[in-house]
Amino acid sequence: MEPVVKEKPVSEASHAAAYGRYTPNLGYKLANTEYGDMSVSIYTYARYLNQLGLASNYTDAFGNVKTVQERQDFQLQKVQIKFLGWVMNPKLRYFLYTWTSNATQGQGAQVVVAGNVGYTFNDHLTFAAGITSLPGVRSTEGNFPFWLSVDSRHIADEFFRPSYTSGVWVKGNVTKRLRYQVMLGNNMSTLGVSASRLDNKFNTLSSALVWAPTGEYGQGFGDFEDHQSPATRFGIHFTRSDENKESQPNSDNFENTQLRLSDGTVIFTPDLFGPGVTITNATYRMLDVDGGLKYRGFALEGEYYWRWLNNFKGTNTAGIEPLFDHGFQLQGSAMVVPKTVQLYVGTSRINGQFGNPWDVRSGVNWFPWKNKVVRWNNEWLYLYKSPVGYSSVPFALGGKGSVFHSTLELAF
Repeated sequence: MEPVVKEKPVSEASHAAAYGRYTPNLGYKLANTEYGDMSVSIYTYARYLNQLGLASNYTDAFGNVKTVQERQDFQLQKVQIKFLGWVMNPKLRYFLYTWTSNATQGQGAQVVVAGNVGYTFNDHLTFAAGITSLPGVRSTEGNFPFWLSVDSRHIADEFFRPSYTSGVWVKGNVTKRLRYQVMLGNNMSTLGVSASRLDNKFNTLSSALVWAPTGEYGQGFGDFEDHQSPATRFGIHFTRSDENKESQPNSDNFENTQLRLSDGTVIFTPDLFGPGVTITNATYRMLDVDGGLKYRGFALEGEYYWRWLNNFKGTNTAGIEPLFDHGFQLQGSAMVVPKTVQLYVGTSRINGQFGNPWDVRSGVNWFPWKNKVVRWNNEWLYLYKSPVGYSSVPFALGGKGSVFHSTLELAF
């Protein structure tokens, strides 16, 4: 019979030392060795959505009447589990994750397992490869989920932006207050698109140059950090991509980005511009500028977009003229109770050749523990002929009317 060994009581301090520590945005430390470390971070939210205030149908720019799905449901909307750290050398870092959007059960890319690996040479240069978001607008620079709304953009940002794709990229600081990021990718959105559907060209390029003239600007949108001196930022982004119908995701895929007209119609729709006229290839170019000011809990942040579509190829496409759309978004917010209660309003508009949709929204965020780990968000938005929408966002394609959603978010 083996002797019974009594375990010594473990103090709270030694227990924390044995099992690692918590770091905001990096999660909990699981391993810390001379050959590498690993942290785990989880992001998820539960959402109540009410779209019953939307009109039941809409008419597109070509006179076609289409149905709008008016939803009312509860969803554990998204679950994302992230593993991140370094291996062999602290400069060699990895970021691996899995996510699911439960509202899109049965759709392509409903579950994603992805990530990237990179090597930081110095403050001026990091080289990485894998899957990440093309830095074509501010919301795809890597500031998710620190937005005013929970996992939801204004419709103009959603309409113009690129999405996630596989590729290689470099980023770093030009100076202490000027940083850059440049990515070369497979296409505008890889989610729901298999490698067999891609062309064999690297012609998707996206870049961002961000200047913070006053120094540190803070994380994401809004002034949760409560800057006691004015903090400013200015950004410019450019994206170009030759897109093929086969390399575009299906209309309801999670986080999809598609080339649409301002009435919401996908440009690759057969016979869209006339009988026997079908676009199979197009070139997308988009220029974006943004600016922001934060001071003592208040923030005013805006963005303007210009998008060109041309070089159309396909059946009988010779007579199709180049397409141009532009638009903006503007958001204002205030921490009415520091670190606890935030109010915000925002609007966006698209000026297009096939309609001028817009949206407005207002909301309140409550941070019960005075940090960004837990947030309760309540938001009302009004849509006018939304040209974007799918099941994982609160707005619906073609939607006109009011939407309300209430969301409990966990991000550690």
